[in-house]
Amino acid sequence: MMSPVPDFRFTSAKTAILPLCQASVLFDGTLTTPRLLHPEGVAVGPDGAIWCSSELGQIMRLAPDGSELKEIATTGGFTLGLAFDGAEALFVCDLAHRAVFRLDMKTLALTRFTAPGIRIPNYPVVDRARNRLLVSDSYQSGTPGAGLWSYDLDSARGGLLSDHPFNFANGMALCDGGTALLVCETFAAKISRINFDGNGEVASITDFATDLPGLPDGLALDDAGNVFVGCYEPSRILRIGAQGGEAEIYIDDPSAHMLAHPTNLAFAGKTLFTANLGRWHITRISSDTSGTPLWQQTMEVTL
Repeated sequence: MMSPVPDFRFTSAKTAILPLCQASVLFDGTLTTPRLLHPEGVAVGPDGAIWCSSELGQIMRLAPDGSELKEIATTGGFTLGLAFDGAEALFVCDLAHRAVFRLDMKTLALTRFTAPGIRIPNYPVVDRARNRLLVSDSYQSGTPGAGLWSYDLDSARGGLLSDHPFNFANGMALCDGGTALLVCETFAAKISRINFDGNGEVASITDFATDLPGLPDGLALDDAGNVFVGCYEPSRILRIGAQGGEAEIYIDDPSAHMLAHPTNLAFAGKTLFTANLGRWHITRISSDTSGTPLWQQTMEVTL
């Protein structure tokens, strides 16, 4: 979820690694029934489908080939980031309700998962090795604040895991076998790394990448550990090596049309999918690398 963008200006003489022709529209929901309205979240499910959120609280399922869009459930709010817990459940952040919802994948029953407390739940990550759901809290645009919560996957009991003042905590991804968590700090134009101790508590928070050429929103990792960053502004995707540092411009759209303020990202093999908060479609990118869907990565975490 994004608030109005501050007066940042990003320029670069660098050429993107991939030409824009590698990107195409998987599904255009401008005039379809149901319509796809400014999707923020995107995730590849265990069924191979592309799941996405929509601005009226819808949870959508898109056929892998883009041939059919179905509304599976709705919160009645404004849905943001999505995360699968294997084939059991889909967790969905909601801006309007200030809550995370749980969609049971067997019954398709949708229930509120989190108690009140979190301010702007933006993106969920399933940490299966510790049986918990991690959720970024964007807190407030323009005001850094505590931005990481943790909830037990079975009981939903939880609370604030870190009171570190993130500058609009946004998309996240586990890395290094689940021993660390990467967090986008959108209005700091950086990605922070949260290092866990053996008990899953926060041991330290360090810079992973700073002075990014864009406002980072969502993250996805390829199988080599490289980090792909969806930038809300300008409309581009960055790539950062597994050890952090300088970002490369991976693919760029100066027109903000094919990539229209991309937010969350998801890999399925050599295909990278992006949500586009600025328009009504899901973009498909033929990448030069390969990534495993997040629900499979969370099942393979080792400590």
